[in-house]
Amino acid sequence: MLAGLAAASVSLGVAELVGIPFDARAGARAAIGSAAIDLTPGPIKEWAIQTLGSQDKFFVAVVVLVAIAAIAAIAGTLETPRRPFGSAVIAAAGVLGCIAVLSRPGATALDTVPTVVGAACGVATLRLLIRRFWPDESDADETDTGRRRLVMLGVLGLGVVSGVAGAIITRLAHSVAADRTTFAFPRPRIPSPPIPADVQPNGVALPSFITASADFYRVDTALIVPQLSHGDWRLHIHGMVDHQATYSFDDLARFDVVETVTTLTCVSNPVGGNLISTGVWTGYRVADLLAAAGVHADADMVLSTSIDGFTAGTPVQALTDGRVALLAVGLNGQPLPIEHGYPARLVVPGLYGYVSATKWVVDIELTRFDKAQAYWTRQGWAPRAPIKTESRIDVPKGGQKVPMGPVVFGGVAWAQNRGVRAVEVRIDDGAWQPAQQGASYSNDTWRLWSFPWQAKSLGRHTITVRATDNTGATQTEELASPVPDGATGWHTVDFTVAAT
Repeated sequence: MLAGLAAASVSLGVAELVGIPFDARAGARAAIGSAAIDLTPGPIKEWAIQTLGSQDKFFVAVVVLVAIAAIAAIAGTLETPRRPFGSAVIAAAGVLGCIAVLSRPGATALDTVPTVVGAACGVATLRLLIRRFWPDESDADETDTGRRRLVMLGVLGLGVVSGVAGAIITRLAHSVAADRTTFAFPRPRIPSPPIPADVQPNGVALPSFITASADFYRVDTALIVPQLSHGDWRLHIHGMVDHQATYSFDDLARFDVVETVTTLTCVSNPVGGNLISTGVWTGYRVADLLAAAGVHADADMVLSTSIDGFTAGTPVQALTDGRVALLAVGLNGQPLPIEHGYPARLVVPGLYGYVSATKWVVDIELTRFDKAQAYWTRQGWAPRAPIKTESRIDVPKGGQKVPMGPVVFGGVAWAQNRGVRAVEVRIDDGAWQPAQQGASYSNDTWRLWSFPWQAKSLGRHTITVRATDNTGATQTEELASPVPDGATGWHTVDFTVAAT
């Protein structure tokens, strides 16, 4: 088993080192992880997003390594000097790795070179260790056994060091962090209106109306964050259009630069969840790009594609009905963070991200919903996904103790592209009471609320919240999971009033 683990570590380490000159498509571990994600049923993915949050990608990476280690250990037990069954297992694993690499968008046979070389070195290492240290009656004493283990541990450690070094060098060699610092951030010709101070209620610790870029939620399918420089970036617009076009950043200079404040929400956000953030976005109106292309009257979907192959299907209407849908290049006055789509992504108010917020976007195809399906809709999610009216309690937290006397509770409510008209709060089974609201900035942003309350009764209590949007529709009490088009239900929190 130890020989198998040592051979696997050498295989992975060599593959990482050989892969340094290649791009991310050549990484077998990431390709295997991505293929596993693609093949995982939707409900399990949903569980992972809600349970693991931002750690879901780390979890997948660990699972892949554990699986490789288990296969390697089994391979080691199958190997003998005369019967290379374990070597065959490692070779087969290399073939599967090559298949996974070739399944990635844009991959070619050349991208399998690191995997092939790594697998060959793994087989050679296993054969060498087994032949050199296969025990017999003459060297079966404890000293010789310890020497064999020490050598194998040394080989394993060498492979681990090589793999870590290769991964670090690859990340440094391909990182676009320096490119991002040289990006000429465009000055908006149409800035967003100033944000008034009274959007933020007083007397209660609520999330900031504008979410810091470092705190912005992240949900995507990229195990390794794509590294695409702004000089290499191109956006191809084609399909059901009068004029196909390919844009570089220089080409975008003829379009107006727009700044807007928009709240994004993930469809995986459960009732009371935190997969929602608000940012100041800078970019170019998608409607302007589509108008220049000349969209056919019967096209009803934009199929956008990321550099890593992710796709989203957005209704053409949502991009042309007057809402400020952007090809965004900036967040909060800075170039997009790399993990949030640098150098360019889509931001569409009023739609859940899986149908609208493609990061690292490089392709826009005008098509129809009855002709094409995007990544998540192929797995059973709704093809059109307007964000539902929802609200959340941030204060108090579940199980929190609050003192007798006056307290202030609060939270956020949202109904993008409709706006929030009212927020109501109920304590225990009492009557619904209106909450105080921060100023409404726009229909495309969340609205913060507060609720002063006099705590008079000791013991456990429950607070419930609901919102009403500007169409007059009040969020439903009916509980529904995020699948297939977003969660519904009233958020409730239990807390305790305690004597001071």
